[in-house]
Amino acid sequence: MTQNTRIPSTFLTHRFTQAVAYASALHATQVRKDSDIPYISHLLAVAGSVIEAGGDEDMAIAALLHDAAEDQGGEARVHDIGTRFGARVAAIVRGCSDTLVADRAHKEEYGLRKSKYVAHLKVADLNTVVVATADKLHNARAILTDLQIGGEDTLEKFTGSKQQILDYYTTCLSTAKARGVPEILTVPLDHAVSEIASLLSGGGRRGS
Repeated sequence: MTQNTRIPSTFLTHRFTQAVAYASALHATQVRKDSDIPYISHLLAVAGSVIEAGGDEDMAIAALLHDAAEDQGGEARVHDIGTRFGARVAAIVRGCSDTLVADRAHKEEYGLRKSKYVAHLKVADLNTVVVATADKLHNARAILTDLQIGGEDTLEKFTGSKQQILDYYTTCLSTAKARGVPEILTVPLDHAVSEIASLLSGGGRRGS
């Protein structure tokens, strides 16, 4: 068997290992919406997509922590991340957060929050947009799977309406393309969003 002698495009150090442990502890009691799937599975998937898209270690760490401030402490959490993993990681995490209020009960209404977030992605640094797109890719794939298995009722777990959800992911996709996010992220995201739109327009569950 021929040995693969190619060099990895991204080298991960003890910092990434520490970030996995930090994220695991921070989200230990969280699960994916309406499931018993540990939330860390989403964070690892997003980090993996960022690495596959050529992201460096800071971007991979930010991918692991992209929900940390939004879900676990707001600005105080961003500050802690900066102290532990550096200002660049903290900046990406801040840029990937659609709210930084410490009390999640005080978040803005879904449509307003998401429109502000997309507007931010249009001007944010590319590293932030890449991490955000990897996040949207994994979420869109999960939504598509839910629709394929359980139909449109599975979207009731979200705050936004079905149309708001579709519009949000469609706009995130167009923004990612316009910003030059690598196709390894935008092509599968395009496919997932198109399939979601098709299922919603066709009345829901496929293969039943």
